[in-house]
Amino acid sequence: MKIPAGFLVVCLMFSCFVATSYGVLFSSLKDTLIVTATHTQDQVLKAGEEQITVTWRFNQTYPAGTDSAYKTVKVKLCYAPISQKDRKWRKTVDLLKKDKTCPHKIVARPYTASNNSFTWTIERDIPSAVYFVRAFALNAQEEQVAYGQTTDAHKSSNLFTVQAITGRHVGLDVASICFSAFSVVSLAGFFYMEKRKGKVAQQK
Repeated sequence: MKIPAGFLVVCLMFSCFVATSYGVLFSSLKDTLIVTATHTQDQVLKAGEEQITVTWRFNQTYPAGTDSAYKTVKVKLCYAPISQKDRKWRKTVDLLKKDKTCPHKIVARPYTASNNSFTWTIERDIPSAVYFVRAFALNAQEEQVAYGQTTDAHKSSNLFTVQAITGRHVGLDVASICFSAFSVVSLAGFFYMEKRKGKVAQQK
C-alpha cells in the first residue's frame, strides 16, 4: 500500500511539533552537585558593592561515571518562594525552558568534578529579593542533566537578601546639573541675541 506524500509531510511536521513541545523537567534532574556560597542565613547584601564566593563539586556518593555526560556548569542566582509570591514573571515551572526561578547568571564554566570556585560581585541591576544559588550541569547539547543548590528541596533554608540600589546615581546627578546649566546659558544667550537683533532693527 502506497502512503500519500502529503500524509508523510503531516506526520513529519507533527513529530517536529511534539519534539519541540517537550523539554527538560526540573523534577527529572538528580541533585548530584554540592553547591555552597559565602553568605549567612538571612544576610543582607548590597547590589553593586558586596560579593559572594560560590563553590561547587560533584557529590562523590553517586556512582563513578554519573557525571560522564557533564560538559558545562552554569551557576545562577534564584528567587526564593517568598520573593515569587504574586509575581508571575518569577514563577517556578517544572519545564525548565519556561521556568523563571533563576534568571540571573552568575558564571558558566567547563565542568570539572572538584575545586570549582567563583567570586561574584552582585550586579547593580539585581532587584531587591530573597535568593539562593543553583548550579546546573549541562551536556554537550546544552541540556540540563543535573543540578545542585545552596538551599534545601523546599527552598526555605540558607537564604539571603539582596538590597537593590536605591535613589539616583551620582553620575546621573552630575549629568543632570551640567545639562540644566547648559540649558540656562543657552536660553540666556538666545534672549541676548534676540534683544540685540531688536536694537539693530530699531537703529535701521
